[in-house]
Amino acid sequence: MSEVTQLLREWNAGEPEARDRLMRLVYDPLRAIAERHFGREREGHTLQPTALVHELYVRFADQRHVEFRDRVHFFAVAATVMRRILVDHARRKWSDKRGGGAAPLAIEFAVGVFEEQNFDIVALDLALDRLAAIFPQQARIVELRFYGGLTLDETAEALEVSPATVSREWTMARAWLRGAMNAS
Repeated sequence: MSEVTQLLREWNAGEPEARDRLMRLVYDPLRAIAERHFGREREGHTLQPTALVHELYVRFADQRHVEFRDRVHFFAVAATVMRRILVDHARRKWSDKRGGGAAPLAIEFAVGVFEEQNFDIVALDLALDRLAAIFPQQARIVELRFYGGLTLDETAEALEVSPATVSREWTMARAWLRGAMNAS
């Protein structure tokens, strides 16, 4: 059993110090995921990788009834929370800066989903919600791979499907999102 999984089990059992030890252990991998999100971002962006990880920590620290199964499940949940943080930040900035107008947060898929194409994180979130209404598993795969930085194998483990299924669904989801983003 990995040290992360052991600490998750201790945290699940109600040991608060396990959460702190866990966060110290996963800080660097989470920061690496956050850095990938900002790797090609414009300079002067108001949200930085460290702030994204710290906000994730704050949200996890507020949890009273945590039930993480293992390391992959933890990073899958972290992916979902990172997505919400990024989208919430973009929407706040949008409202503050433009009074409700568009203030795009340009991010490129670190894994090559939209090669050489910038896009608005809020538009991506809306497209991902539309994809989830039609193909929920594909949307979850995008969330885990893009926001969580999980590999194909880790995503397959998190969703309890085969890596071949993840690969196929990942390809279809990227094509669907590419079309949805180009149409809007």
